[in-house]
Amino acid sequence: MRVSYTPMINQYLQIKKNYPDAILFFRLGDFYEMFFEDALVASRELEITLTGRDAGSAGRVPMCGVPYHTADSYIARLVEKGYKVAVCDQVEDPEEAKGIVRREVTRVVTPGTIMDYLEEKRHNFLVAVVEGAAGDFGLAVTDITTGLFMVTQLAGREALLDELLRLEPAEVLLPEGEERHELAEFLRQNLKGAAISFWSEGAFEPERAARRLQEQLGMSWNRAGLAGLPLAVRCAGGLLDYLKATQKRELAQINQVEVYSAGQFMHLDSVTRRNLELTASLKDGSRWGTLLWVLDHTVTAMGARLLKSWVERPLLDLAGICARQEAVEELVNGGIVRQELKQILKEIYDLERISSRIAYGSAGPRDLLALKNSLAVLPSLKAILSRQQARLWQEIAETLDPLEDIARLIGEAISEEAPPGPKDGGVIRSGYHPEVDRLRQASREGKNWLAELEAREKERTGIRSLKVGYNKVFGYYIEVTKPNLHLVPPYYLRKQTLAGAERFITPELKELEEQILGAEERLARLEYEIFTAIRQEVAGQVRRIQQTAAAVAQVDALLSLAEAAVKGNYVRPLVNNGTRIVIRQGRHPVVEQVLGPGEFVPNDVELGGDTRLIILTGPNMAGKSTYMRQVALLVLMAQVGSFIPASYAEIGLVDRIFTRIGASDDLAGGQSTFM
Repeated sequence: MRVSYTPMINQYLQIKKNYPDAILFFRLGDFYEMFFEDALVASRELEITLTGRDAGSAGRVPMCGVPYHTADSYIARLVEKGYKVAVCDQVEDPEEAKGIVRREVTRVVTPGTIMDYLEEKRHNFLVAVVEGAAGDFGLAVTDITTGLFMVTQLAGREALLDELLRLEPAEVLLPEGEERHELAEFLRQNLKGAAISFWSEGAFEPERAARRLQEQLGMSWNRAGLAGLPLAVRCAGGLLDYLKATQKRELAQINQVEVYSAGQFMHLDSVTRRNLELTASLKDGSRWGTLLWVLDHTVTAMGARLLKSWVERPLLDLAGICARQEAVEELVNGGIVRQELKQILKEIYDLERISSRIAYGSAGPRDLLALKNSLAVLPSLKAILSRQQARLWQEIAETLDPLEDIARLIGEAISEEAPPGPKDGGVIRSGYHPEVDRLRQASREGKNWLAELEAREKERTGIRSLKVGYNKVFGYYIEVTKPNLHLVPPYYLRKQTLAGAERFITPELKELEEQILGAEERLARLEYEIFTAIRQEVAGQVRRIQQTAAAVAQVDALLSLAEAAVKGNYVRPLVNNGTRIVIRQGRHPVVEQVLGPGEFVPNDVELGGDTRLIILTGPNMAGKSTYMRQVALLVLMAQVGSFIPASYAEIGLVDRIFTRIGASDDLAGGQSTFM
């Protein structure tokens, strides 16, 4: 016997057929509902009640749901568990629909494309990988919450894995053909925290990928710096195609591409990064007890993300290192300036993620207010930076656009008391738009008219307990308690019966209802239209906002290094192109911090010239691992541009660090084994 479903369930099944690998959030009124297997999975994973719904001749089918206004938090929980979520919305007004309301999937949320409920100090990377015929790889990286977009090419699988382990992507995208190949299994085994996804092989074909890249950036791939990098072009185009298909909108925040190569930075393989505990401790993977934990005194989320990338990618460019050192030194010697910068940075929100939400079209009124409030302090920040002597400070000051036109637009248009949602009313500031002011006045006057009507009816009928009320189902009404029903005049028309009262309507109240509700409905619609137009206007300036956000992040990261230097009594190392490493009274930055001031015994090291090798011996727990890693960390800090814990240091540029330690080492916890 053929099963027949209700029209709504049929619509659900037709849409679900196109998204078999995702949990479908199907909008029904004020809820997103899930059915069949999706309902069983979601109820279990989200710990929400599983119910059922009549589906036609099939009888009741499993169903569960979440309120639409809290859906993002539930989506985030599912994505964190490795699921994809297809969000299906009503795309026409239910009151105007003929038959069943039209619905469409408006976005697909995956681990690499989620926009909300993310850790502030970490990027959420989506990475695409393409393997070449010679065993080399193309890599494209994006964080759609900040607009960051980078590409590179790597030689060999070991280099690919090292880079992926550094990036810690939430999701890795491969061409569909790779699903059957060994690369996918290799990545699954070695990238435990990443979801592995697949996308159409055609999207990674050279010509189609190049077209997609040109559409997104507004320039050809060779003008974007990708000449001679065919695998990177294929990756970038395939990644953009995937984003366009899943997000179903233009991603204006992705408007430039950074081309990088391994040769720009000190080579740190995954084993070295792990053993040096740069950003994650060996013990539990947390930040505590890591080099980043010692150096991170950032005030903004943008600065924290940038500092993490600096620690993971020490420079090989001597001029770049010295520029950072010079900027840090000026702050180390300028305590008042440090305090001024810190106070200003405290007023600045996460401009990178706010600008991306604006470009994405998901920003609410409070996002725009946060942007405006952040921009308000930029002129002061620019003025302070312009007074500094270091060349890097002057460069940052030049790139920092105060965006006064954007701040003025938002300040004039958006009410300081605006609600979170753009459709909740009260978004547009009084005086900005005459029609908004007129409708708002009509709504207010309507409330006064109702109060006057209530007073008149009490006087006219003699019913002192009479009241005028409102609910969404019946609109405005006059409520009379049962003992007073004999006083109700004949022109009252019964509307609803309650246990202890009756509700009525009158011609005058009906007329007022039409005026008030009509004004409120038009007001809400007009405010939303104005808000979206303003948001779109700001989105047109997203490149400028991103440029300023990058400048602010640099200020914060450099200030953080200066704070670490002052708190730890660090010195500026002399970094040069020589082959010597000379450190006097060096201290391990992490162990010193854990032990407290004065507890760590300083030590010296001298390498270079005739001394190219040190053979270090001693019993267990004598400090051999601490000493070795101390030297590695101080060299690394120097090439990040940081000051270091020592009385003097001369460090020749180092292109690679190798290290291994005992299996049970936990230096921050005071435990070590023989190497």
